[in-house]
Amino acid sequence: MGKYVVTVDDIELKIEKASAEKLDISRLDDANFHLLQNNKAFAIKLLHANYDKKTMTLEVNGNSYSLKISDSYDQMVDKMGLLVGNSPKVKDITAPMPGLIMEVMVKEGQEISEGTPLIILSAMKMENILLAQADGVIKAINVKQEDTVEKGQIIIEIE
Repeated sequence: MGKYVVTVDDIELKIEKASAEKLDISRLDDANFHLLQNNKAFAIKLLHANYDKKTMTLEVNGNSYSLKISDSYDQMVDKMGLLVGNSPKVKDITAPMPGLIMEVMVKEGQEISEGTPLIILSAMKMENILLAQADGVIKAINVKQEDTVEKGQIIIEIE
């Protein structure tokens, strides 16, 4: 079994995948969850998520926490030193997970800047807004509303 490395603010935690899969967590709505752990209840609210960067901000029982999650692939890449130095920003937008396109928020030929909302992707019963990672122009949109996509599928090309 592998481990996730979860960095909460500046504290690094190693969590077994099997333990994470066994969490007693209930989804209340798109952003609110209830967790029972060691006979304690936790109210969790998802404040922000960037699935490409595997980061999120959660509010747990009224306290805000920033998380970064590294799976076994991320850990291997980091261990091999492949993230040293600045790498160019990837402009093509790929699906971070399998899902359903709820809305395409841009048009081909449109000029965009970093952070521009591009697509709303419904995955795991949550709507996720995919943002531009760099400035550019929409070269091609490879999906339309109600299309299903697979993880890693290129959905928007930016030049």
